[in-house]
Order: sequence, then C-alpha cells, then structure tokens
Amino acid sequence: MFASILINTNAKELNRVFDYVVPKEYENVISIGARVFVPFGKGKNLSEGYVVDLMDSSEFANKEIASIEDSILTEDNVELAKLMAQKYFCNVADCIKLMLPPGASKKDLDKRVKEKTARFVYLNKEKDEIRFDIDNNIKSDKHKKLLEFLLENDGFDVTDLEVITDVSKGIMKTLEKNGYIKFVYEKVNRNPFAHKNIDRDSKLELNDEQQSVYDQIEFMIENEEFAEFLLKGITGSGKTEVYLQVIEKALSMEKRAMVLVPEISLTPQIVDRFLARFGDCVAVLHSKLSDGERFDEWNKIKNGEAKIIIGARSAIFAPIENLGIIIIDEEHDNSYKSDMTPRYNAKDIARFIAKKNNIPLILGSATPDICDYYKALNHDKELVELTKRANNASLPNIEIVDMRQELAVGNRSMFSLKLQEKLAENLKNKMQTILFINRRGFSTFVMCRDCGYVVKCPNCNIALTYHSFGNMLKCHYCGHEQPVLKICPECGSSKIKYFGTGTQKVESEISKLFPEASTIRMDIDTVSKKNSHENILNKFKNENIDILIGTQMIVKGHHFPNVTLVGVIAADGTLNIGDYRAEERTFQTITQVAGRAGRGEQKGDVIVQTYNPDNYAIVCSKNQDYEKFYDGEIMLRKRLNYPPFCDIILIRVNGENLENVKRVSAKLYEKLLKERNENLLIYKPVASPIDKIQNTYRWRIIIKGKLNRKAIYTINSAIGKLKKVKDINIIVDTNPSNMM
Repeated sequence: MFASILINTNAKELNRVFDYVVPKEYENVISIGARVFVPFGKGKNLSEGYVVDLMDSSEFANKEIASIEDSILTEDNVELAKLMAQKYFCNVADCIKLMLPPGASKKDLDKRVKEKTARFVYLNKEKDEIRFDIDNNIKSDKHKKLLEFLLENDGFDVTDLEVITDVSKGIMKTLEKNGYIKFVYEKVNRNPFAHKNIDRDSKLELNDEQQSVYDQIEFMIENEEFAEFLLKGITGSGKTEVYLQVIEKALSMEKRAMVLVPEISLTPQIVDRFLARFGDCVAVLHSKLSDGERFDEWNKIKNGEAKIIIGARSAIFAPIENLGIIIIDEEHDNSYKSDMTPRYNAKDIARFIAKKNNIPLILGSATPDICDYYKALNHDKELVELTKRANNASLPNIEIVDMRQELAVGNRSMFSLKLQEKLAENLKNKMQTILFINRRGFSTFVMCRDCGYVVKCPNCNIALTYHSFGNMLKCHYCGHEQPVLKICPECGSSKIKYFGTGTQKVESEISKLFPEASTIRMDIDTVSKKNSHENILNKFKNENIDILIGTQMIVKGHHFPNVTLVGVIAADGTLNIGDYRAEERTFQTITQVAGRAGRGEQKGDVIVQTYNPDNYAIVCSKNQDYEKFYDGEIMLRKRLNYPPFCDIILIRVNGENLENVKRVSAKLYEKLLKERNENLLIYKPVASPIDKIQNTYRWRIIIKGKLNRKAIYTINSAIGKLKKVKDINIIVDTNPSNMM
C-alpha cells in the first residue's frame, strides 16, 4: 500500500504531494486525513504531513512512513482544503491548519492542550455503614463534618470541598487511610458559560412576515434540500427569533446547527439568547476563549455533545456532523473575509458545506452586502424580507447635522448643538445614549503647527495616534509606542497640536459637558481581557449607565431597550478610505448604529454629524432606504466595472528592500501580461495606499475580471515563473475586505 502525503509547510514549491510506502503494521490503521511523520529531504529530523490519498501502486515512493499519530481530518476536510488552496492561492497545508483541533498544529505540538483532570472525593463504604460509624465510632468532629457532607454530596472536587467544609487535605488523607473515602481523577470540562446564570425561555409567536420566512426555510429543512436565503430584515425586525425557531426545527429532525456572528462582542448576547432557549447543548468558538476552553468546546462538538455551534469566522471549520442548517448573521460584515493566509471568505465555505450536506444556508442582515443583494434580485439566492419591527416599535427619527454650519455659528465642539440638546434631554429623562465614533484613542494624529511635521511610526508609514491613558503615542498597525512630543524634531517649535477625535477624547469632552453623567467606553483598548466585551455590555445594561461610547464593535446586533438616543460623531470617517465600498460601508454603519435606538417602548432619536450632508449614502441612511441606496450604488459599480460585475484580484508584493519590491512587482506585471487572457484587465504596479507596515514595503497589482479557472491558471503561472527573491513575499487576495 502507498500513501500520497502533503508536507506541512508554507513553502510554495512544496505545495504538492509526495508518495510514501505504508509499512505493513500501519495498513489497517492508516486513512485519508491521518497525520503522519515521514523522512523528507536531506535532514535527519522527521517532517509532519497529512495523508491525502491511498493507492495500491506508486512509481515514485521510495521511503516509508515513520509513524502515524492520529486521524484528525476527514476526506471532506481534505477535499475542501484542496479547493480552498486553488481558489485562495495558497498551500493546501495552510488550509488544513484551519481544520485542526486547537493546539494540534506543528509548532504547538509540545504545548498541545490536553484534557483537564481534577481530583474528586467519593465515599468508599456503604452509606448505612458510614452513618452507623458517625453515630457510634468516629470521635473527630472534622471527620464527622466531612462524611456528613459527602453523604449528601458524593463525588466532590477536592479543592472546592476544602473551601466549603473548611476541612484540610490531611483530614481527607486520614479518612482515605481508614477506608471511608477514595480519591478519583476525572476529566473536567472547561466551561466558558460557567459564569452565566440564565433563565430559560420559550419561543415567541411569530408575526405574519416572520412566519412566512420560517415556512420557506422549514420546507427546505424537511426536504433536505440546499437553498441559500438572503434574509433582509430591518433592525429590530426579529431575525434572531426566526433563527431560533428554524434551528428548533432542525433539532427536532435530529440535525445540528451552526451560527456565525461577525464580532466577538456580539457573541455574549446571542449566546445568552441560545442558552435561554436550548440550554447547555450550545458550544461556542472564538478567539477570546482560553486554549483549554477551545480544546474542550472543539471536543464537545466532535463528540456530538453540542447540537448548536456559535462562533466567529473560523468556527465554520468546526468538526460538526449531521448538520441541518447554517446561519450567518450580519452577513455584510467584513470580518467574514480573512485578511491572513488563507484569505478565505466564510460565506464561500458555508455555501460549499451547505451544498455538500443538502441543507439551507441563511445570510441575514438589515443592510445586505451589495453583491449578495444583486445576486438575490437575479435569483442566485432566495430573497426573504422582514419590513417591520417585531414588537411594532417604530424606526428611530434620524436627523443629519451639517458640521460646517456648526462652525459658521461658532461651535467648535465635537458635539453639535442639536446633539448636546438631545443628550441633556436624555439624561434628564433617565434614558440611555450610545455615542459612536470609528476611531479609538484621544486624537487621530499629532502635528507641528509651524512646519507641518506629523509624528509617524518608525516602522509603518502611518501617523501615530495619541492615547491620553499613559500619555503615549501608539501605532495601531504594529503596536509601536513612544512618549508624546513637546518639541518638534524638525523645526524645534513647541507648537504641537493634537488633531482629530477618538473614543478617549469623546469620553473626556462628555465628562466636561455633563459631569453628572456616567459613561463607559468600548474599544480595542478596553476589551483586551477575557469576558471584557460581555462585562462592558452587561454593565451598561444592568447598571443603567447613561452613555456608552464606542467604535465599530457597538454598531451591530446589540439590544438595549433603554437606549433612545444614538449620536454618530463623525459620519465621514469611512467615506474617504480609498476603497470602492466606502459609500456602502458608510451606509451600513450609520443604518446599523441607528438601529440601536428606540428598540423598547420609547421612540428613538439619531443625530448624524457630517461635513458631507448631501452624500447619497448619508441621505439614504437618514431614511433607512436600502433600496434607494442600492439603486444608486449598483448603477455606479456597473459603469466602473466593480463587483458584482467582476472580481477584484489584488496581488501584493511585500519585502524589506524597496528596490527588490519594485523590481519583482515590475517582473510580475510583465509575466501577467504575457500569460493573461482577454477577460482580465491588469493595472500597472503601484505602491499600496499604506506603503510600509512593520518595516515592510508594500506594492500592489490590481486585476479586474471573473475569477475562473483560466484566471487562476494565469496568476499561478505568472507567479510560478518568477525567480525566487530572498525576503520577498507575494500575496494574492480575491475581493479583499481591505484595499489599503
């Protein structure tokens, strides 16, 4: 028997299989997906690899497999990894790593997370005999106390038992020696929900629109057919209740469900809803879990103990069998597209899995991705809609404030007079407010007013951001920090000015304007600790804090009934980002954050501050008019040949030597022109908008066209014909989430 082995490496030239002889003793245990160690190359150390095929003959095999560790992949995993490698221009091994259990990658092998065990105490005699001895023979009060407790609570963790009974381990040892108790090591699940205390609830009655959507999805579940539904529902329309009830249907058919959410900050609230409805059959996967928790949740899924999996993008690779439905909430969100190798889109992977399993896929959003909505209107997806709020609440009143007029009347505050008025009113009425600005820190950049010098990161071509906490300048790309400047290094002037606004500055200014108001801030600086997302959201909700100030992570999915005012401090923040989706992102952000207001009994107000009040994305967001925005945006994209009318393939050449980067970029462009077919439009290489990050120079080539087999061959062939240059890295990204 022979096996085709894929070596676990990111070296592009080794992205192929190598044949090995399967030793006789392994013939009955080897399988596709097994992890093996094999002799490879001239080195003495064994290399890790994965079995991707088994054959009866091979003319290339001349070495034997040294050992088989375990079978942690399925044939479906291997098939998916091969398809991903082709579509996303990477090695198959890169894709396989996404499908491994936590701690199973090669570099983590020695630190691999194992099952956690703890020592438990059990009674070692019949209860009647122990009761007799307590009453007649045992003299020590501490011995009696411990045994009395165990008669009611047999099988207790040693550490917890010590705390609860105030009995030492020495006493336990004596009772063990006398045969009354025994110590047993048992597996302990690291439960990420252990800190939660959630009351169970029951399903709600669906309104007519919700029922219609449910019926269409239920039909596909019952008939075990693939269908892709785009669920377009306004904010507060009850999409989550529809999710819960179609999942209940899948569970009733002995199927399982997967729910993807874009932000870790959304996970606590949606997990609470699912725990309240379904209990402890829910597993969660995201990066804020500890290694041990991820390991236990993964095994809970693999062993079939979890019926519902909730997680961020990478949860799509969880080892779930007998799947009945996949749901992707806030489907428009950029975080479903990976910006690291492999640069996959979770929606593509979900579509592949749903088709493979003949199950429905639901993409839900109040502001669908333009490309997905276009496909739904052209019948590539099933469009289902929820047009009214589930509790009959009205949409908030949205008012656009022209900040140019504020300056004209002498208001130089970051808060318009209208927003200040509404804030004072909301505080007086004991209602809550959300203030959104898509920048963390205190000021966005620091500049000398005499010579115009801007303080930049020494590693990246990016202005440093001032953070008042610690009085430091920080780079949000590489993490570089340095003390604030008092004297300009260029001209020696002391006229250093802080420009722009971040979350910290908003918080500082609010405390000056409304010293009596309680505030809480939610940005990347305040959510670094475990459970910090959940703690901040719970504190805001349960302690009735007046004002929540935050970045993108407060925009989507949250339900706070007492929030009746939302302020968008700078709506223009996403309008000028050098990306063809700038207007789309602006419309989505304003619409989503506006949807946090007025979700309870009280009417909501939204104040949107902008210097571009006539921009069509901002005008359409005022009226929550997705269709009008879509009509304008799709017409523009058709004229300029942007997605969905083509794919954009971005090829980035990175390296520490600028001249090498330029030379390789030019050579690659030449080869692409020679290889290309008539359907590809290839633009000349230029420096990326952010041309240096972490001391690495970045140039790019943009290609427009349909990403089909011909295009994939053209790009791979051109890259393959380049001579290898030390320290040069070439990245190919299809329809990237970030064009910078």
